[in-house]
Amino acid sequence: MEHENYKKELRQRKFGQKTSSILHHPSSIPLHLQSVAALCNQLLKSGTSIGANNAEAFNAISKADFKSKSFIALKEARESLYWIDLLHRNGYLDDKQYNSLYTDCEELVKLLVHRCKKLNEDKNGEKEAMDD
Repeated sequence: MEHENYKKELRQRKFGQKTSSILHHPSSIPLHLQSVAALCNQLLKSGTSIGANNAEAFNAISKADFKSKSFIALKEARESLYWIDLLHRNGYLDDKQYNSLYTDCEELVKLLVHRCKKLNEDKNGEKEAMDD
């Protein structure tokens, strides 16, 4: 079980790194355009927040804190999907970048949805969900 938790955390960290790497490749996104910089910044914030909130969830001081941070991570993951899609639709991410980012983020959403559903279904199951 601990190995699975490590794999999930590593996946979230990799996604955070991938979203932040977009900003370091000016050739892939023309950051000189102010609107693009704003969109990229939104993706950077939401994309890196997923892992940060997940880390906070696993270091939660209470079951309620764990649940709250898990739901925030899910919201941030869904927001990231929005920004990825918007950047792609406006031509600022090519198909390869889009598919890579969107697929990774979608996987995180699925993991977080599963955890959050489990938290909502079992009133006493917060500990079980924490062990996922």
